[in-house]
Amino acid sequence: MEEKSYKEFLQHITTFVFDVDGVLTDGTVSISTDGQLLRKMNIKDGYALKTAVDKGYNVCIISGGSNEGVRKRLRALGITDIHLGVQHKTETLDEYFDVYQIKPENALYMGDDIPDLYVMQQVGLPACPQDAVPEIKAISKYISHRKGGKGCVRDVIEQVLRVQGKWNNNLDARVD
Repeated sequence: MEEKSYKEFLQHITTFVFDVDGVLTDGTVSISTDGQLLRKMNIKDGYALKTAVDKGYNVCIISGGSNEGVRKRLRALGITDIHLGVQHKTETLDEYFDVYQIKPENALYMGDDIPDLYVMQQVGLPACPQDAVPEIKAISKYISHRKGGKGCVRDVIEQVLRVQGKWNNNLDARVD
């Protein structure tokens, strides 16, 4: 039997779930002199996340990291389902699906490393950044051409919204 193209799954996505480190960030951590762990997030990823929230999609963050600066940034984008410091991502995803009555086949999860392996197998569209580890690439139905922290989140959200006719469909056509 021929394997489906990832594009066939885009029409049915109602829910985006993302890891943080290596997906929303480039996976590097800067350490300040007082020991704080600092991360960089891509503004274009932020725009896409806010657009998805504003268009009524479910957006959930599940991360093993527990940086409160990350939580503050994501809340500012309108994301309310932010699970940081998670040791068992599959349990958190199951609870999230139960609370919102989400069918796994309607969810996309983007991860980049071994802690994402099992949780990615629970969704209809497992996806990863271009620089994900080989084990994650092997189970992903979509591998972004963008690296973690470099627009991979924007890439996948924009593709889903375009297929569903919801990407910037309210832009004013005039040019000022």
